[in-house]
Amino acid sequence: MELLFVTVGGALLGLAARYVVPGDRHTYGVLLTPAVGAAATSAVWVALLWAGLTFDGGWIWLVSLLVGAAASLAVPFVLPARRQAADQALLVELSRAA
Repeated sequence: MELLFVTVGGALLGLAARYVVPGDRHTYGVLLTPAVGAAATSAVWVALLWAGLTFDGGWIWLVSLLVGAAASLAVPFVLPARRQAADQALLVELSRAA
C-alpha cells in the first residue's frame, strides 16, 4: 500500500514540476513529467526496500520523493533543448533530400 502512496506522491511532484519550471511546454506531453516522477519514485522505493530500509522509516520516504522530484525537474530542463535540436537536424536532412 505504501508503494501506491509514494508513487502517487511522485506523480503529483511531477505534475507540479510541469507548471513550476518555465519553458517550452509544447515540446513534451502533459503526462510525461508525472510519469517520470512516478516511475523514478517507485523504482527508488523498491531499491531501498531491497537494500534493507523499512517502509515505516522516514529515510525511504525522503530519498524516494527527492529522487522523483529531481527526475521530474530534469525533464523540462533537458527535453525541450534536445527536441528542438533533433527537429532542426531533421529539417536540415529533409531539406537536403528534396
